[in-house]
Amino acid sequence: MSNKKRTILKVIILGDSGVGKTSLMNQYVNKKFTNQYKATIGADFLTKETVVDNEQLTMQIWDTAGQERFQSLGVAFYRGADCCVLVFDLTNYKTYESLESWKDEFLIQASPKDPENFPFVIIGNKVDETSKRKVLHWCKSNNNIPYFETSAKNAINVDQAFDEIARKAMKQENQEDQINQNESRVNLSKCC
Repeated sequence: MSNKKRTILKVIILGDSGVGKTSLMNQYVNKKFTNQYKATIGADFLTKETVVDNEQLTMQIWDTAGQERFQSLGVAFYRGADCCVLVFDLTNYKTYESLESWKDEFLIQASPKDPENFPFVIIGNKVDETSKRKVLHWCKSNNNIPYFETSAKNAINVDQAFDEIARKAMKQENQEDQINQNESRVNLSKCC
C-alpha cells in the first residue's frame, strides 16, 4: 500500500440549462454518452480517481442545475470548491453570454479567500460553429482562464479539459494550505 497522500478536489460545473454539463461529467467519469436529455434537479456529483502530473487525485465533480429556480441552492454546494468549470453550448450564443453572470454568482456564493485568482476553466461544449476569437478574448480579459472546446458525445477534449481542471484545483488547494500554515504561524507568534 502506498503512503502517498491522495488529494481530494471539489470541482463545480456551472452553466445554462442544456449546455451539456451532465454529459461532460458522465463522459469524463463513466466514458458514456446518451442523447436523452434529462435536466438536473438541484445538484448531483460523481467521483473519479485519476493521476495528473504524477499525483493521485480523487475528483468530486458537482453538476448543478442550470435553471434559475435552483440557484439558491448554490451556496451549500459551492463552499469549499477548488475549481469552477463554466460551460456553454457552442451552438447557442446566449449560453456564452451567460458566462459572466455564472462566474459572478459563483464568486458571490462561494466566497473564496482570493476571488481574483480563484481557478476557473471554460468549456465550450458541442463543438460546432462559434466565434472562437470572442471566447478567447473573454478568457484573456478574465485572468487568462483556460478554454477548451469539447464534445461529450464524441469524447473530444473532455479528458484534457478535466486534467487542466485538476491542475487548477490542486494549485488552489496548495495555495490555501500555505495561507493556513502562514496564519497558524502568525497566531502562534502572537500568543507565545
